[in-house]
Amino acid sequence: MALSSQRAFTSATAVCPWKYQVFLSFRGEDTRRGFTDYLYKQLDWRGIRTFRDDPDLERGTDINPELLTAIEKSRFAIIVLSTNYASSSWCLRELTHIVQSMKEKERIFPIFYDVDPSDVRHQRGSFGAALINHEMNCGEDVEEVLGWRNALKKVANLAGWNSKDYGYDTELITKIVDALWDKVHPTFSLLDSPEILVGLNFKLKEIDLHLDTNANDVRFVGIWGMGGMGKTTLARCLCNKKVLLILDDVDQSDQLEMLIREKDCFGLGSRIIITTRDERLLVEHGIEKVYKVMPLTQNEALYLFSRKAFKKDDLEEDYLEMSKNFINYAGGLPLALKTLGSFLYKRSRDEWKSALNKLKQAPDRKIFQMLKISYDGLEEMQKKIFLDVACFHKFADKEEVIEILDSCGFVGTRIVIHVLIEKSLLSVSNTHLSIHDLIQEMAWEIVRQESFDEPGGRSRLWLHNDIVHVLTNNTGTEAIESVVLCLREFEVAHWNPEAFTKMCKLKLLKINNLSLSLGPKYLPNSLRFLEWSWYPSKSLPPSFQPVELVELRLQHSKIDHLWNGIKYMVKLKSIDLSYSENLIRTPDFTGTQNLERLVFKGCTNIVKIHPSIASLKRLRVLNFKNCKSIKSLPSEVELESLETFDLSGCSKVKNIPEFLGEMKNFSKLSLSFTAVEQIPSSIIPLIPSLKKIYMSGISMRDAPSALVPVKNIEPPRSWHSFFTFGLFPRNSPHPVSLVLASLKDLRFLKCLNLNDCNLCEGAIPEDIGLLSSLERLNLDGNHFVSLPASISGLSKLGTFTLKNCKRLQKLPSVPSNRRIFVSVDTENCTSLKIFPYPPLMCKGVTCTWIRSVNCFSLVEHQGSNSIIYLMLKKSLQEIPRSLGLFIIIIPGSEIPDWFSNQSLGNSVIETLPSEFNSKWMGFAFCALFEPTYLKQHSCYYQCLHGLSNTFLGPMIGISVPNLESDHLWLLVMSKFYFLSSCETHKNYWMEMCGDPIQFRIVTSPGVREEIFMEVKKCGVRILYEQDAEELNRTMKQYSNRMNSFYEDVTDCDFDKSDRAQGAITKRTREEYCTETRPSGIGSSGKESLCKRMKED
Repeated sequence: MALSSQRAFTSATAVCPWKYQVFLSFRGEDTRRGFTDYLYKQLDWRGIRTFRDDPDLERGTDINPELLTAIEKSRFAIIVLSTNYASSSWCLRELTHIVQSMKEKERIFPIFYDVDPSDVRHQRGSFGAALINHEMNCGEDVEEVLGWRNALKKVANLAGWNSKDYGYDTELITKIVDALWDKVHPTFSLLDSPEILVGLNFKLKEIDLHLDTNANDVRFVGIWGMGGMGKTTLARCLCNKKVLLILDDVDQSDQLEMLIREKDCFGLGSRIIITTRDERLLVEHGIEKVYKVMPLTQNEALYLFSRKAFKKDDLEEDYLEMSKNFINYAGGLPLALKTLGSFLYKRSRDEWKSALNKLKQAPDRKIFQMLKISYDGLEEMQKKIFLDVACFHKFADKEEVIEILDSCGFVGTRIVIHVLIEKSLLSVSNTHLSIHDLIQEMAWEIVRQESFDEPGGRSRLWLHNDIVHVLTNNTGTEAIESVVLCLREFEVAHWNPEAFTKMCKLKLLKINNLSLSLGPKYLPNSLRFLEWSWYPSKSLPPSFQPVELVELRLQHSKIDHLWNGIKYMVKLKSIDLSYSENLIRTPDFTGTQNLERLVFKGCTNIVKIHPSIASLKRLRVLNFKNCKSIKSLPSEVELESLETFDLSGCSKVKNIPEFLGEMKNFSKLSLSFTAVEQIPSSIIPLIPSLKKIYMSGISMRDAPSALVPVKNIEPPRSWHSFFTFGLFPRNSPHPVSLVLASLKDLRFLKCLNLNDCNLCEGAIPEDIGLLSSLERLNLDGNHFVSLPASISGLSKLGTFTLKNCKRLQKLPSVPSNRRIFVSVDTENCTSLKIFPYPPLMCKGVTCTWIRSVNCFSLVEHQGSNSIIYLMLKKSLQEIPRSLGLFIIIIPGSEIPDWFSNQSLGNSVIETLPSEFNSKWMGFAFCALFEPTYLKQHSCYYQCLHGLSNTFLGPMIGISVPNLESDHLWLLVMSKFYFLSSCETHKNYWMEMCGDPIQFRIVTSPGVREEIFMEVKKCGVRILYEQDAEELNRTMKQYSNRMNSFYEDVTDCDFDKSDRAQGAITKRTREEYCTETRPSGIGSSGKESLCKRMKED
């Protein structure tokens, strides 16, 4: 640990005598509520302590003594010279005192705001008139006015800023704040080279927030990150603040303990900075203010590398492509960029190529040694787990990695993974483990050094060529513990069948996408985890007795039977033989009583199920999906731990076993497309506890006339306690519609899939609204016209799909309880006319997605512009409360005129607003698609910074099927939702304000050429508070012009209103019927509606 100190254990006031860093002088009536207010906020945000007088102080002509003291206690002064500045004797006395107190001219910064500097210097215009007025006033001392004139002249001759030189106030303010920040941090000018500052400016701003030098306390601030990231450099740049002590590269707890205990020895206002690679040290000692140092951005990395490799700001054209390779290799690590750039300086192109090739074989020694410090500090078990993750599991799901490593015999994997994250060796992104490329390369080199020349002498094999070499030439040794080969593309190879004979310590073997002509004659009994897709043999080797085996995965294998007789493998927890189409029977499970997962999905030729399967009391998952040859299962099973039972696609299975014993965890039952005719009585009591039920396409034997509706689930005798009528597949020549009986007892059900079940009008009972846990409801492909209004009682419903319900005419309201995400899909509901307005944007819903693709009746009945306007209106109402993102796709041929910024093609340019603009609420984006003959799977919304071409905010993808006509995609995003997805850019935000940003839609083409879509036009509008009023006026004008009869809903409590049944306005029947029809509605349809209204 390196220890550096300016003046340890002394008062902070001796280091920084200034109470304020900036005194702000301005004319209140000119700029207080505008320019000066924003300038003050920006200075404050950057951690620059600024004095701004209280509006209540500016009364009378005598200057308040408090202001005079504030001027004397300020290091710098900013004077905003505006039109009426000189008319205030208060301002002029303030100015004079500033000039007298700050004799050094570099401490005063004038801003000529909408005034000419020469008018100030020569006292012309408003300044001349104001001073003459002061002289004529008998109450003014002539000598004092002369002093004011001299002060104005001195200030006007100082270097400052003229607002007329800048297009926007935000641009001017950014320049001012940057200049003051550099003055406040003079240490920068003392640093050894300009490139050392690359990427530090914005990092230091964020650390400033943690330091909060305004607070009169003792504060410890941690700077945490991987080696070579620039932590020490950051600390050096901060040493001119109220920092008495810097503890650099702390790696032991005792280095901090005494310092923390003696906290009271520091003077108030003191700041102690600790840099470390280990976050845990900071957590253990209660250091809450921690800044994590991130890699340089692409532009920063390019600049730093260029400064080192070429001694200039830009890359040389002849070295451009090779430079990019080196920059990508460095991965934003400053140490690597400096080291590589300096090494390449003044070298030829051939030398550059040679250096690049060398890096592909082995890392740079300086970089390797610096990064290896973190590895050397690990315990032995931590080292092994780290090497496993680095060699085999980068980007893998964290929980799956923990499961695999536990299977391989490691103890405490979960806590070790967390320790490695704390030590900056690993990271987690969206539940997936990640590792910096150079850290990973360091791990690879550590393994390579175990045996330089022969891969067979290393503990881990993961490189394709190394594995082929070892397994072809049979050079494996007992040193090998893990072999992982996951190929992106299918490959054929010829290995030595004896290749695994000498690998007696092999624990992990994972091979995917490889076809071998011959299978292994021997597999090590030491194996704990075996995954081998396309396994080439008909069975496992007879000598294979893997008593330590925990996981066995042989998907797509040529296995026809796993083993003969009984094999005792008490540690085996999972067997997955998915898509092993040669498999004809399951093995004897007598010796594997601890099995938890059995997956035979897609084993289409399996016929015989060994009866020992019936007594696997620890089995949680039993999956026979699409095992089309199975005809029967054991008549009774005792599977008390079972959670998931999947027989979907087992088209010959007619009977389900009786389940003996208590099954407390049974939660998922899938019987879709089976021949099940009757359900055992033992399963019926379990139905209320189920969370997911899949019953698509099931066939019932009995005729509907023989059935009696049953409203309660007990006492049951068959499926007819759940279905009032039988169901036949859709392709049956005599389909019988299904009617569900009572659902109220399924209170734990989370997912209900009833797609293609031939459900007609009235088939779904009203008590569906009592499924209080339901989160997903799939009613695709059914034949009802309407749905029970009680669906509004499904308080947890998040995903509701109704695709291809071609008779559906209206939707009920969706419940208005708090949910984070809500999605409704009415694709190809061609008869849909009535949508509850505005749907789903209610009480705490953060994200709402609506897909109404090819719903032409909806648009004909209600109008695409009316739908868009109503969605926009409700979005503006909900953004301040909860709305983050709203998306809808509907048929439409024109983007509404309200989107004043429109552009042909797939993109549109706007100006990035300021994060600090309190009236900015978000933005609305609208794209117009038209069908084309290019098939596309998905389309993606993106927002890019126009100058750097970097992404801003989230990228949102949506799957869209074939479009039969033009469609509109409306996306409304709140400011909060947008900024929360810009974490990597938030430090740069102020610099980007006012810059162009591009909103665009990109699509990814599919394989087949079919009618799909292309982007025809885009429109965008930045949303401000005042837009709500303008939208109301636009809607009113549009309504008058189009004679719209759609309801203008102002709240979404549809349950208490008839508005749940449609969007017809609350006008009198006579008023409506005398109006001309709106666009897109046939006269006959309107006459029919009028007739019905009059009959009511």
